Amino acid sequence: MDPTTIGLIAFAAVLVLLALRVPIAFTLALVATVAIFFIYAMRTGDFTPGRAIVPTASMVFSNSFNLIHSYDLSMIPLFVALGHIAYRAEITTKIYYAAKVWLTHLPGGVAMASVVGCGGFSAITGSSIACASTMGRICTPEMMRMGYDNRLATASVAAGGTLGSLIPPSVLFIIYGIFTETSISKLFLAGVLPGLISLLGFVLVIAFWVWQDPKIAPPSGEDIEPGGRRAAVLAAWPAILLFVVIVGGIYGGIFTATEAAAVSVVAAVLIGVFQRQLTLDDLWQSFKETCTQTAAIFLIAAGAKIFVAFIALTGVAPMIVNAVTAAEPSVITLMICIALIYLLLGMFLDPIGIMVLTLPLMIPLVESYGLNLIWFGVVVIKLLEIGLITPPVGLNVFVISNVVGRDAPIDRIFAGISRFLAVDIVVLIIIMVFPILSLLLPQGMQ
Repeated sequence: MDPTTIGLIAFAAVLVLLALRVPIAFTLALVATVAIFFIYAMRTGDFTPGRAIVPTASMVFSNSFNLIHSYDLSMIPLFVALGHIAYRAEITTKIYYAAKVWLTHLPGGVAMASVVGCGGFSAITGSSIACASTMGRICTPEMMRMGYDNRLATASVAAGGTLGSLIPPSVLFIIYGIFTETSISKLFLAGVLPGLISLLGFVLVIAFWVWQDPKIAPPSGEDIEPGGRRAAVLAAWPAILLFVVIVGGIYGGIFTATEAAAVSVVAAVLIGVFQRQLTLDDLWQSFKETCTQTAAIFLIAAGAKIFVAFIALTGVAPMIVNAVTAAEPSVITLMICIALIYLLLGMFLDPIGIMVLTLPLMIPLVESYGLNLIWFGVVVIKLLEIGLITPPVGLNVFVISNVVGRDAPIDRIFAGISRFLAVDIVVLIIIMVFPILSLLLPQGMQ
């Protein structure tokens, strides 16, 4: 059996195991290890297991070891820790309260403030699911208490939570940068404008929805004290400072992405202690949650690295590139097909799983067309962002459902999500048609 055939069988096995809900880290590592063993054992035509043990072990352990000891990978625990510390120090929640004070007088203003709050949270933490979970506990119950329609109250936060994938720092951008060997700093900057456009699109969806049906968002009736708006903005200064440190520091060439992560963590701790919002117990809980979350990500990344090495060994990627090149599709046709694949996988798999499963095959294909990998990374992350709210397995939708319980059944949340999905598709098309939106800031980077 030739390596290409083994590669195709292994890929099919991965899809079957994932459909059976086997954890993706173990699926990728197990299938890749067994397949590598068979490739080496059958290299001379006959099956000789003895000569496959050493090269298989060497490939498996060297690839996973090199990944875990990657300098860039250290960003993940730093940014995850930053999100937990900022939440416990009430840095992230103050963004929402500032937005609420300014927008509450508008129809649907609290829902708009929730989306803005999600954007602010995303600018610090980098995790969409963490954003949806945290902001869902803060914003959704308050909107439902005010009489907001449960579709709007839940869908706005579920959609807003996806901004954590695109607005830097983003764990998905870090993983993409490591596996494609592209600049993570440039990827972070590339996500800023598309992320802000997505945020603006969500706000416009809420405004149009409430304009169509004012009953879904009753007026808040809250009176803002004189100077209240100014005080709310001033109270959000720590979040603004952290965002400036991360994005401004990277754009100005002051920090690398890893250095920006480390400086931001230290700054968040000092701010929390200075404002007496962060205790030793808070720090301990943040570090424990960081370790748990990071360990899961590292296991997936290690399994993916072994799988990438296996794909390179099989020659499947060049075979796909040659087949596509022979068919001579246009760039537009190629990108439409890629988008459809990601949207389909997004209905059933989690974002990290989709990325590590597809990148070994997609990147050689994209490079053969001479497409910019920074721009393509933004397109991929946007597609993964859409998958977080796409039925039947929209992870952010289920996160919000767990937060609100019986007050908003899954079908009601998905009913509200449809409007946000529509604007997401529009933004995706804009990003694909106008690459300059993704490349403008990275090109101006010091």
